[in-house]
Amino acid sequence: MTTSLEEALNTVSQLPPEQQAMLVEIIQNRLIESRRKEIAEDAKESIARFKQGKLRPQSAETVISQLQKALDENP
Repeated sequence: MTTSLEEALNTVSQLPPEQQAMLVEIIQNRLIESRRKEIAEDAKESIARFKQGKLRPQSAETVISQLQKALDENP
């Protein structure tokens, strides 16, 4: 069964304020943990690619410059 966002919000609005706050905290923690896992997986893939010779060493300045450029292009 798929719950629509509207249905979920209606259900949450029936909870007492303390439980709503707890739910917000739980969701935030799950999002943080999900992002951590994603970052860790990206790091593992990058390390594997580096060990395979598919990535070359770069200076910190170069990496920062490339990151800044990517951020500027995709705000």
